[in-house]
Amino acid sequence: MAAMKLLSLALLGTTAFAKVYFEETFDSTWEKRWTPSTWKKSEGTAGEFKLTAGKFFGDEEKNKGIQTGPDARFYAISSKLPEPIADTTGKDLVLQFSVKMEEKIDCGGGYIKLLPTSSDMKGFGGETPYSIMFGPDICGYSTKRVHVIFDYKGKQLLTKKTIPCETDELTHVYTLIVKPDNTYQVLIDNEEKAAGKLEEDWDFLEPRTIPDPKATKPDDWDEREYIPDETDVKPAGWDDIKPEIVDESAKKPEDWDDADDGEWEAPLIPNPEYKGEWRQKEKKNPDYKGIWKAPEIDNPKYVPDEHLYVRKDIGYVGFELWQVKSGTIFDNILFTDDIAYAKKFAEDTWGKLKEAEKKAFDKFDEEKKANEEAERKKLEEEAKAAGEEEDGEEEEHDHEDHVHDEL
Repeated sequence: MAAMKLLSLALLGTTAFAKVYFEETFDSTWEKRWTPSTWKKSEGTAGEFKLTAGKFFGDEEKNKGIQTGPDARFYAISSKLPEPIADTTGKDLVLQFSVKMEEKIDCGGGYIKLLPTSSDMKGFGGETPYSIMFGPDICGYSTKRVHVIFDYKGKQLLTKKTIPCETDELTHVYTLIVKPDNTYQVLIDNEEKAAGKLEEDWDFLEPRTIPDPKATKPDDWDEREYIPDETDVKPAGWDDIKPEIVDESAKKPEDWDDADDGEWEAPLIPNPEYKGEWRQKEKKNPDYKGIWKAPEIDNPKYVPDEHLYVRKDIGYVGFELWQVKSGTIFDNILFTDDIAYAKKFAEDTWGKLKEAEKKAFDKFDEEKKANEEAERKKLEEEAKAAGEEEDGEEEEHDHEDHVHDEL
């Protein structure tokens, strides 16, 4: 049975304990735990979620998740944590879920959010404050990335890294890990796709150093990488060569009348000797020092923060999306402080079914292509038959007109 649970798990081989704050694998009782938002409903642009394994799957029951529909809609739904999290100080934070864009989405979000207990989840929408937003976003050719956005002192900060997301129709698992040493990892299908330091990859803080505002470029600083080559001199007579010359092979037309047409002149043609405007060659500047930059100094506004990783007051998980093409299935949501458990959870859900899902997709894709080809041939035959029928009607009409003329 699918479950949402809060429990302590003893780590194998240790005496430490870790917590699973939220776990959802979606079964027939899912609607008891999830609340649709009223956001956009009055405008008629709110979509709905339904429980389904989709058009292809490894196991119909185990692959069931909530799917968006119809197209060109806003989606918002949330679930309350069994117990709110006041503070993640000293703990790893792991947010993980699976995404299946089986309609091969061309524009739309596929990310999840962690939200504070103070949020108004009845009207949960784009303006609702959140702590973390994480997951894939696709729109056209320019946007195909994994969003990782943290709220920091009221500002939503997007990672400066571009992390590519998966774009096929299969299920993929997205994992965000934030550690107490202020580092992070982004995994897709349990493989690392990005990692680093929070301070370096987000603009949480003012920069550690800044260009010295009092510094000025020295008078003798030479920024010219190339300079004129004094040894290169314009050849004598260069400017005397004209770009066009008279076409000596041209002859005055026999019907040319000087009285009526004026005095005939041979046309001009490009001069093959003309080499264009002369330009002196350049050479490397031996005194080149590069583009001057002010030296860096300590930024007086920089204030270190050892608690960038800390998230406070988390009470909900939710999806708030805009999708031009819907059909995305979300499943196997996990929020924990146990990295090992998250990896095992991914393998026990997505991992055990990925090969079977791929086989089901290949079969589905083959049948889809075969049906499309059959439909194409049917339309061609119908068009051909319609054309032949039209030709027959025209011949009969012409025959009737001929008989009428004879009569």
